[in-house]
Amino acid sequence: MAAPAARLFCALDTVDLALARHLARQLGGLVDGVKLGLEFFTANGPAGVRAIQEQGLPIFLDLKFHDIPNTVAGGMSAAAALGVAIITVHASGGGAMLAAAIAAARQGAAASGVVPPKVVGITVLTSLGEDDLVTVGQHGPLPDQAQRLADLSLASGLDGIVCSAREAALLRKRLGPTALLVVPGLRPVWSEAQDQKRVVTPGDAVRLGADVLVVGRPITTARDPADAARRIVAEMRDEAVSA
Repeated sequence: MAAPAARLFCALDTVDLALARHLARQLGGLVDGVKLGLEFFTANGPAGVRAIQEQGLPIFLDLKFHDIPNTVAGGMSAAAALGVAIITVHASGGGAMLAAAIAAARQGAAASGVVPPKVVGITVLTSLGEDDLVTVGQHGPLPDQAQRLADLSLASGLDGIVCSAREAALLRKRLGPTALLVVPGLRPVWSEAQDQKRVVTPGDAVRLGADVLVVGRPITTARDPADAARRIVAEMRDEAVSA
């Protein structure tokens, strides 16, 4: 049976370096990479990223940069120099910030002799619902806001976007086949939704056009994380074959 075109990254949302290393070892050969977020990076810094890289898995560094262009450029250059695969920025930071981020990523990678990361713009967080958009002064409905920020991301030179799977089909059609679509907030049918409001299954995400699927707690809190990862990959493969 053919391998799924989409890739699975496991979110290691922990400050515990030893636990993250243990999970990365368990998942080697089963997932396509691991995601390290703000909590991990704040606790462990670049040294922690390098420690996880020693386990042989590509790193998705989910720092969600959002600041003035000069500050974001400095942070992005340093992050890209680590040789990670994907880095996130908030698309709502504006076109100047996004353009500065992608330029700095390429420069930082080149200066360190590593492959430049894919830089993706976060559209609407999967933890937000329609009412939440109103409270932060953004215009809904959600698909429209995601579309506006996706357009801005690609127009500013980014490699792709982060979006809910609920907007993935719409944005895939709008952005074309080459834009990288990263979809978090996924929960297998056998897992609880927890704090994500707009969730779908990994199989749904493949069918809707996602390139990178991000799954965290259904894998990391499972009694057998390796088995949970295998089950998700099997679901992705089955959906890809039946599509």
